Order: sequence, then structure tokens, then C-alpha cells
Amino acid sequence: MKETALYQEHIRLGGKIVDFGGWALPVQFGGIIEEHLACREAAGLFDVSHMGEIMVEGPEAEAFIQYLVTNDISIASDNHVIYSPMCYPDGGVVDDLLIYKFNKEKYLLVVNASNLEKDWQWINEQEKGQVELLNLSEQISELALQGPKAQQILARLTDYGLDDLKFYTFEPEVIIAGAKALLSRTGYTGEDGFELYLDNQDAARIWRQLLEAGEADGLTPVGLGARDTLRFEVAMPLYGQEIDARITPLEAGLGSFVKADKPDYIGKEALAAIRAAGVRRKTVGFEMVGRGVARSHFPVVKEENGPEIGFVTTGSYAPSVGKNLGMALLSTEYAVPGERIYVIIRGKAVEARIIPRPFHKKNYKK
Repeated sequence: MKETALYQEHIRLGGKIVDFGGWALPVQFGGIIEEHLACREAAGLFDVSHMGEIMVEGPEAEAFIQYLVTNDISIASDNHVIYSPMCYPDGGVVDDLLIYKFNKEKYLLVVNASNLEKDWQWINEQEKGQVELLNLSEQISELALQGPKAQQILARLTDYGLDDLKFYTFEPEVIIAGAKALLSRTGYTGEDGFELYLDNQDAARIWRQLLEAGEADGLTPVGLGARDTLRFEVAMPLYGQEIDARITPLEAGLGSFVKADKPDYIGKEALAAIRAAGVRRKTVGFEMVGRGVARSHFPVVKEENGPEIGFVTTGSYAPSVGKNLGMALLSTEYAVPGERIYVIIRGKAVEARIIPRPFHKKNYKK
């Protein structure tokens, strides 16, 4: 397994290490529920250095990325971050990514760790125009500081005016405890917070100093387990569950990031045809009525002994809500709020009810 620059810090803190897409990462330090609630109520610190970073530069960088993704990056100002799916010609999702726009000739693409090799190959295969591609993933560590107390903690280590950093914007060079970082007001938890992109050599020291600076405020290191439950409660998609090569962004509820009026991009024709014909599957939220926890890819039926109408994409106990909840991809005709469905758990049909998403209110500072 590959190790991030923070691996020894995780060992020192007693992190339970697991293999996550070939990376040795902590699934938890203490307990998943405790880490989850700490992030909601105070702050959590995450090692997300396994994510991939690809720089795209050149006179035609903007035109190339416009062709590559479904969202419209041309309307974004410099130093803004744009979320977008990246699709195959048939509308299936290659990956979803964050696009950091320095200017029209320079962008940083942040991609999912498990997809980095595939994404790098795909992006190179699509390359056209005057652009240069550079995979920086092995040079960069990424920390996420998330939660309602994130700003007051980070402010102790920097002179930069954090109030000036608005939601989904970034500053390319901020000095944090003597280290240079790209700092963005982004995250994957539904809470206010920041993501810090650092040189590997600075990562462990900044990790330790952040934990020290936030100790009195209840800052805690958080593993992959709570990272998943936090994003799940606010209905953020996870590649391989809510989206993948067989699930389009329209089916996943990401239609607002698919711009119909944008000039040609990969997947545009297929996605336009799906929209015109009517989306046949829809992602919904549900609450378990019967006892049991729904898990990814469990079948869903309308009647106890009926045929499958879809499957669970993510299911879990939701610590902030105190309920067993889930998301499922269903045939559109059955994706009706308030309707009863059944999840097949260990061969038994367990009752559930379709409810709105997200399950927990997002608390961004905008």
C-alpha cells in the first residue's frame, strides 16, 4: 500500500489503518460516531493526500477543460473552484472533480484517488489544442479542516484574512505556520471549512500544529469512516456508489452541473437525448422503517415479493440525525416522496420510506 506523508502521524495517534484503493489510510482514530459529531459540533482534521492533482496549462487550457467536463467553467472568475462531472460519450461518469481556476490558461484538477490512473489516461487521450498536462499528485499533500470552529482554529496559524476567502474560492499562496499552501474554502462534509494543499515535506508539521492549535476547541483527527458518513448526511455523491460509468449525472441528481447550452463537450449528445426522453432512473433518499441498515448495492423492491426497482447506492446510520438512512437509484416511476419501498437485507424485505435529501442541513459560510 502507498503511504501519505502523514502515515507516521496516523500511527502515532493510534489510527486504524486500512487499504483504501491501494493507500494505507486511517478508517478511524477513536470512534466513527465521535469523530463525525466532533466535525459537526467543533472541527475535524482529515488527511486527504491520496486525492489526485493534475495541472492543465496553456493558451487553450480553458477550451480543453470546457470540452472535458459538463459544467461551464468559462463563467467562473479567477481563483474560483468549480465542481463538475467528467463524462464518457454515452453520459456515464468518468469521475467528478474540483476545478481550481487560476486564470484562463491555468487550472488545477483535483480528482478522486481511486480514479487517478484512469483519469490521467482519459484526460491525456482527449488532449487537444495548446495545453500542457502535469500530474502533481505525488508532490502534494492535502489536509481538510472542517467544522464550525475551523476558521478560528486556522486563524491562529496564519495572518491571512480568512473572512476574505469566500465559499468555493481559493488563494494560491497563503503562509500557514511558515509553510506555503494553496488554501480553498471547500470540503466534503457539509460544514464550513478549508482544504490545504501543501508540499509533502510540510504536511506532518502543519498537521501537528493544527491539532495543537485546535485542541482547546475540540479539534479531532478524523478517518475515512466519518468522512463517508458526513458526506452521506448532506447527500454528496461518492464515485462508485452514486455515480460511475453506468450512472449518469442526471440520474444522480447532478443535472444542475450539466449545462445544456454550453458548446460541445464529451457526453453532451447522450445527456441531451436522456433529458429529452425523460430520465428513467432517479436517486432518492430513504429512511428505514423496519430494523436494519441498508448497504451499498442492496436490492430495492416496491412490494415485499416484487421485482427489483433499483438498488441502494449508500446506506448508513446517520449520527447527526440518529436514524438509519440511505440513498437509492430507482426507476423514476417509483421515486415518489413519501412512498413505501423495501430494501432486501440478508434475504429479507425490510420496509423503508422515501424522504427528501439532504438528510442534514449544510452549514456553509457563503
